Amino acid sequence: MENLKYGEKIITEFNLDKDFEIWPNTANRDYAIRITLPEFACFCPRSGYPDFATIYVTYVPDKFVIELKAIKLYINSFLNRHISHENSVNEIYETLFSRLKPKYLRVVGDFNPRGNVHTVIEIDSNMTSEKKYDTSAITRENTRKFD
Repeated sequence: MENLKYGEKIITEFNLDKDFEIWPNTANRDYAIRITLPEFACFCPRSGYPDFATIYVTYVPDKFVIELKAIKLYINSFLNRHISHENSVNEIYETLFSRLKPKYLRVVGDFNPRGNVHTVIEIDSNMTSEKKYDTSAITRENTRKFD
């Protein structure tokens, strides 16, 4: 492999099993964590054109929380992949849900317009599971910039 800079090397060698660090949640109450990742990038699997998005994650942890550098590296690992909007957001949701096992999880991919098409993909654990979490105390105005 060519002489990669340290950031390129970390992204290229990111290993979900080794580098996706989670920590114990030591709080004894419910609280929401909001993470905004404004530099998501991947390639369209059909055209090869680059796609850019802001990924919004909101979750109520149970036993675990994600280490912020780990989620940054995970999101950056999509940089050189050919993956659709739908599949990328579904993969991010599934990874977070299966590893953190949160009480509630919402992932939104707000993709930059390309070819005059603006795509937003949303997945919410209240849509995907039988057990519903009351989200009335979690405000949405900070989880995305569009309506």
